Parts: sequence; C-alpha cells; structure tokens
Amino acid sequence: MDYYRVEPSRNTPEIVLRPDGNMKIKGRSIHENVADFYKPAFEWVENYVLDPPDNTYIDIQLEYFNSASAKYIVQLLQRFRMVALKNRKVYVNWFYEEGDEDILERGEYLSSVLDVPFNFIVI
Repeated sequence: MDYYRVEPSRNTPEIVLRPDGNMKIKGRSIHENVADFYKPAFEWVENYVLDPPDNTYIDIQLEYFNSASAKYIVQLLQRFRMVALKNRKVYVNWFYEEGDEDILERGEYLSSVLDVPFNFIVI
C-alpha cells in the first residue's frame, strides 16, 4: 500500500496518510468542494483499515476549518475507528496554538462526538 499525500494550499490542508500508521492533517480546510477533496483520503483509509498496524497515530493541526470541512473530518476519523475494532490502538493528537480557544473547543467537541480520547497539545 502506498502512502497518500496532498500538498497544502491556501484553502486546503496538507494530508499525509502512511501505511505505517503515521497520519497528519495540517493547515486550513476551507475548500469549496470538500466532498471531492476528501474522497481520495476516504478511499485510502477504507483500504488501510483492512490490515492496519498495531498503532495508528493521527496528528491534526488545523489553524482553521469551516463547518463543511468539520463534517468530512469527522467522517474520516470515524473510518479510523474501525482500526480499534480490530483490537489495534488509535491515537489522535490535536494541536492548537496557545490562546486559540476556538480550535481547542472544536477538538474537544470532535473528541466527544467520536467518543475517542484526543491528546490536546499546545504549540
């Protein structure tokens, strides 16, 4: 399985998905057509969860994301929950800048909706 990478732009985040279990979403997600943007990542994760490694680490460092992007980020993280059903570990690291209460609160909300504990890390 190859790794998947999307270069960041002014409106889209960098996405790095590696078969060794190290994932990253970083930047801004305010894309006009989020469905098309996230579709290849969903397809990659669908294949990944068939035979994941023992540990999956997902680093999320978003400086801003709109509500449409939030929906797709939740759906993407829900797909990673399938890894836990295979008795494997999933770790989500949510990075936020000191004083950025909005991003912190959004991470706390996503953690509660997904019922997945996040590690909140100040940068």
